[in-house]
Amino acid sequence: MTLTDRIITLLTEKDGLTDREITDILLGKNNPQQSVNQACRNLANRGLLRRVVRKDGLIGNFLTDDGLVVNSAQGNDSKITENTDSKLKEDYIKEVLQAYLHSEGWETQIAWGKTPGIDINAIRGNERWIIEVKGLGTSNPMNVNYFLGVLAETLQRMEDPNAKYSIALPDVKQFRNLWDRLPLLAKKRTGITALFIDEQGNVSECL
Repeated sequence: MTLTDRIITLLTEKDGLTDREITDILLGKNNPQQSVNQACRNLANRGLLRRVVRKDGLIGNFLTDDGLVVNSAQGNDSKITENTDSKLKEDYIKEVLQAYLHSEGWETQIAWGKTPGIDINAIRGNERWIIEVKGLGTSNPMNVNYFLGVLAETLQRMEDPNAKYSIALPDVKQFRNLWDRLPLLAKKRTGITALFIDEQGNVSECL
């Protein structure tokens, strides 16, 4: 991987780092930061990141939407640490949630595979629960895209004022961190919750 690729990959996990912080992580502490500074400026010129003054007065590097996908497009080797051949695929998540919802008295309509429409439309009496699902991707940048995509899909589904809305994701550290970084105000205003499913089929809901 080039230095530029490494910077983008690092910022998908720790967005907002300064040139000095990036240098310390990628090249080692006390090493010159000129190469990182130049690479970040070039990325900013290409529209892949924004250089913004942080609250502490230092300039941080923040990936744009284009920057979040560039690693996947380049086909780099920034593979996630979890086993992507594991159960944590989208249909497995749906299977677990189907069993979970049925045990709680919900009836479900599920869009399996690539079928368009609401992933899980659950009904229990007068209650309705709409859940959009994403599985585990093959790279950290891909998982960021999945997270942003499932939020966007959920917002587009919000037509029923009486329904509950959730996103469902594999229970891995990156998705947990992305959910934790979503502002609490956004969660409260939208009412969206997150369901995390692990390889043992356990379901946990986070507000």
